[in-house]
Amino acid sequence: MSLLLAVDVGNTNVVLGIFDLTQGPDAPLICSWRLATSRERTVDEYGLSALALMRHRGIEASQIKHVAISCVVPPLHPILMALSKTYFGVEAFYVEPGVKTGVKVLIDNPAELGADRLVNAVAGIEKYGAPLIVVDFGTATTFDVVNAKKEYLGGLITPGVKISAEALFQRASRLPRVEIAEPERLVGRNTVQAMQAGIFYGYIGMVDGILQRLLEECPEAQVVATGGLGRVMAPHIPRIQHVSPDLTLDGLRILWLRNQGGRRPA
Repeated sequence: MSLLLAVDVGNTNVVLGIFDLTQGPDAPLICSWRLATSRERTVDEYGLSALALMRHRGIEASQIKHVAISCVVPPLHPILMALSKTYFGVEAFYVEPGVKTGVKVLIDNPAELGADRLVNAVAGIEKYGAPLIVVDFGTATTFDVVNAKKEYLGGLITPGVKISAEALFQRASRLPRVEIAEPERLVGRNTVQAMQAGIFYGYIGMVDGILQRLLEECPEAQVVATGGLGRVMAPHIPRIQHVSPDLTLDGLRILWLRNQGGRRPA
């Protein structure tokens, strides 16, 4: 069995996914896991965590023949590259400027584009076509726009819903922390209910309002949601047509195939 380990490193979570390459270019995602992102973890801590999760699903390190990494946390770049070599014996394919993507990036400085946003655009085009808008509900919520020519035009970055809620908790001393979830009612009858409704529906209104403006400029675009809270938020935002929780992992698989698994110089 030839398996690809895809690693998406975000500011909040490290997401691991396993693809079975023996099933062809459309290899399915066998399983995935989320770890908390920590800049203090060592190569061994990440490596042992990955091995334990894999063995729980009957996967051995020797079955991992390739590793593809997308990382937006620079201090973890050498950690994850070392993990690939130390625990799986392979040089990782790393998404960085210069890799073959098939997408022309038209922003002012393409080198500053987050790897996850580029990977999402690649996967979104592959799965849903272009034009396209990708909404990623992560630490920040990002909106990425691709035109009908499959050119990446740019996007928007907003504070994620958890960041927004945390600011409210910190700045209003009498307000408690609450779970971010769909509230039971719109009009809260106590402080917790009022906060849940305000955070949840306020954020939905913000996302929906941005999408309305984007679709006025790009009316034919497909809208896809991904990220940790994508499945929670998307059902309440009618302009979102697709929900793809594993979009970034799929993008890593696609990019690895397009680059034949070769690692570009750092």
